[in-house]
Amino acid sequence: MNASPSADEDLLYTVADGIGRLTFNRPQARNALTFAMYERMAAICEEINADRSIKALILTGAGDKAFAAGTDISQFRAFKTAQDALDYEARIDRVLGALEQCRVPVIAAIAGACTGGGAGIAACCDFRIGTAATRIGFPIARTLGNCLSMSNISRLIALVGPARTKDMIFTARLIEAPEALALGLLNEVTPDVETLQRRATETAQLMASHAPITLEVTKEAVRRIRRTLSRDEGEDLILRAYMSEDFREGMEAFLGKRKPEWKGK
Repeated sequence: MNASPSADEDLLYTVADGIGRLTFNRPQARNALTFAMYERMAAICEEINADRSIKALILTGAGDKAFAAGTDISQFRAFKTAQDALDYEARIDRVLGALEQCRVPVIAAIAGACTGGGAGIAACCDFRIGTAATRIGFPIARTLGNCLSMSNISRLIALVGPARTKDMIFTARLIEAPEALALGLLNEVTPDVETLQRRATETAQLMASHAPITLEVTKEAVRRIRRTLSRDEGEDLILRAYMSEDFREGMEAFLGKRKPEWKGK
């Protein structure tokens, strides 16, 4: 067995028997991602693309409370200009694009909450396995008052359709495991975390045993068929959300553990 841990303790990466395992390792913060974690994840995808010995990748979160709770909200306090907002969404599009275009099958093993950016990451994966306690959603209309990147909107519509995409975002609800399975947000539901991790490994091993080029070209064909909104098409929407007073209020309310007071401006 060959194991190669990442130097970043917040994002652990190992390789064993041709299967990579990437773990979001901030359980104290519900595995919320820092900007450095996003960049490391993109770099790992590039490493995998260059290493033909790796046949599959598993993404998971440390502990049993959350897969990933999205971006660490405290980092948004540094946003001062319109360019900060555009640069952030450009980063998210680039990082999640790298994950989506990773040449190997990517399996998300989702225990607990999978919200915001974490749900965006899961939507990039080829296969999603949850537990009975898994909940998936984008509660930004209730919490922050920002918006999803154009690529995230495109992926979500491809997964569940326009009506359900609006349902998830407008209601800000978290989808429970049985409904997520029925909608296609999950491919499989397991009874507990132990079974989840075993099934993720078994699924990765199965995919790793199949013809890699068949999987690679099929994955790329599906990606090409789905139209993704360009950055130019969405810049006005990004700025409308991130430059609003409501977003600043939502961020401060979230960090202050209080209910936001929305003004619509």
